[in-house]
Amino acid sequence: MPANATPRVAVVGAGIVGTSIAYALGKRGADVTLVDRDEPGRGCSFGNSGAVSPGSVAPLALPGVLASVPTMLFDDESPLYLRMSYLPRALPWLLRFVASARPATVERSAARLAALHAGALDAHEAMARELGVPELFLRRGHLHLYPDAQALAKDATGWRLRETYGYRVERLDRAGIEALEPNVAARYRVGVYLADHATILNPFRYVQAMARAFTGTGGRLLRASVHAVVPEGSGWRLRTGGDAEQERFDHVVVAAGAWSRTLLAPLGVDLALESQRGYHVQFEGGRDIVSRTVVLADRKIFVAPMEDGLRVGGTVEIAGLDAPPDERRAAVLGRIARETFPGLEPLPSRVWMGHRPCMPDSVPVIGPAPRHRGLWLAVGHGHLGLTDSLNTAARIADALLDARTAATAGAELALG
Repeated sequence: MPANATPRVAVVGAGIVGTSIAYALGKRGADVTLVDRDEPGRGCSFGNSGAVSPGSVAPLALPGVLASVPTMLFDDESPLYLRMSYLPRALPWLLRFVASARPATVERSAARLAALHAGALDAHEAMARELGVPELFLRRGHLHLYPDAQALAKDATGWRLRETYGYRVERLDRAGIEALEPNVAARYRVGVYLADHATILNPFRYVQAMARAFTGTGGRLLRASVHAVVPEGSGWRLRTGGDAEQERFDHVVVAAGAWSRTLLAPLGVDLALESQRGYHVQFEGGRDIVSRTVVLADRKIFVAPMEDGLRVGGTVEIAGLDAPPDERRAAVLGRIARETFPGLEPLPSRVWMGHRPCMPDSVPVIGPAPRHRGLWLAVGHGHLGLTDSLNTAARIADALLDARTAATAGAELALG
């Protein structure tokens, strides 16, 4: 491609990460096609808890994780649950997950996550204004709750890492909890408040607004299932089974979430990627039960006010891409929410399940694919896709559109 030519780019995957990348590239003059089998934001981005959590620098795999494996296998209500039938397929990833809990690896992962999160709060606030949806950005902090000091002590590593990277932490007693969130049940006696965090009150509408802005600047949306990414000469084609196969692109960015591994494997790009299936229960009319994101930290459950209700999300279920949802996982969320917040019992609710794309060390893969000129990866954001979407888009746009940067941008790329 001549140095002054407009690059033709296909972005595969229209969740918050892929849509952010397409919008960033389009604003900087690239000819961008955003491709997904569904409308933008309908996948994992539809049902997330809306948390913008720059302080989430602790990876999921922390020292001591091996001791939790028996609970993962045999306790249906464990926040981290592995279906026994999926164990043989999950085992390679699980071994890497456990290995990632070594203290030195944890410290490296935390440093890389902190660098990726930097400035996320201000970036999302500015983006909500730019997209004409400032009402979706709620900058009111996150409140983490524990039944007692002993439960808090179990999360000591995570809180130490947050403070190491400069996040302000305020410890609260029961009176302090009630001053912020008076509807929390008496079970929770200890709180930790992070003021510099935020909530997107409708993640789906946020992605949709960004997709409209993308097409408004000349970007193209293509509804198609991408079956393969195929190199051709110095460019790429997408195998979709339709007319789109005739189009040739200079660059392809794969941001297809948990399905990225299947697309990339035939190219010899081996990602240690696994779906951590998450569930939510949304109570209609319950938005005002809490006034900010509240984390039931002992149960790994996020409770967030949404435009259209109260969203209670959480659990990590390792069961692959094909198994049907497990209704028991959502039922646990609903029961705990009703026990914790009086007033939810009479409200109607609905449930959802989605696939979080997770790397063993919790660090996403962002940058050019090794040995494949013009192929870019934005994969493995796990529980932090919303938080890191805009910074990921900036990294990809900078590298793809600046040849000098692109030559070195893969230096930190790790396929796990």
